[in-house]
Amino acid sequence: MIRILIVDSHPIVRKGLELYLNSKADFEVVGSLGSGIEIFEFVRRHNVDVIISEIDLPELNGITALRAIKKENKSVNVLMFSHQPEEIYAISTLKAGASGYLNKGASVEEIEAAVRKVSTGQTSLSEKMDKHFRYEDTRKSRSRMFKKLSTREVEVLKLLSIGRKNKEIAEELDINEKTVSTYKARLFKKLNVTNIVDLIHQAKHHNLT
Repeated sequence: MIRILIVDSHPIVRKGLELYLNSKADFEVVGSLGSGIEIFEFVRRHNVDVIISEIDLPELNGITALRAIKKENKSVNVLMFSHQPEEIYAISTLKAGASGYLNKGASVEEIEAAVRKVSTGQTSLSEKMDKHFRYEDTRKSRSRMFKKLSTREVEVLKLLSIGRKNKEIAEELDINEKTVSTYKARLFKKLNVTNIVDLIHQAKHHNLT
């Protein structure tokens, strides 16, 4: 039996996944949560084989939660299931410890296949992402732009883009404010901007947020 925890801020998404996955004889949805911060206590109290999680979560974003979960529970396999662009965030989440990435445009059959694959410790990516890794599309700048950024820089950029201050980012990512400033300076340099407004504009232009 593959025990699954679903984490998404939208109740309809959680319910839909739960109904579908529970219809499979060897799947059991053991929990359904609406925020990233709830994951830790749940995993401490229950046996979970696979976590299906969105990146955009209230209180604690999915990448930060993923990193912390993998530190505590190396045996738990995490499948990121998000509306965010695969070619940007799949790389980042895999670096942070995810076993797979699936866009929310995927079919239910693709979701089932991905859960089965990550439950065995394998990496699961869509056919589109497999092609992306094999053949770099030199016509599109956003994939090249992203490769300049580290996973932590992407996290900081995402938080800056939703209006978080340095102190808030430091608290959420469990780093000091000086380190946040360093990441910010690197982002300015890598995205070739001199202020936060242009930084966010560039990030949106390249679909990095």
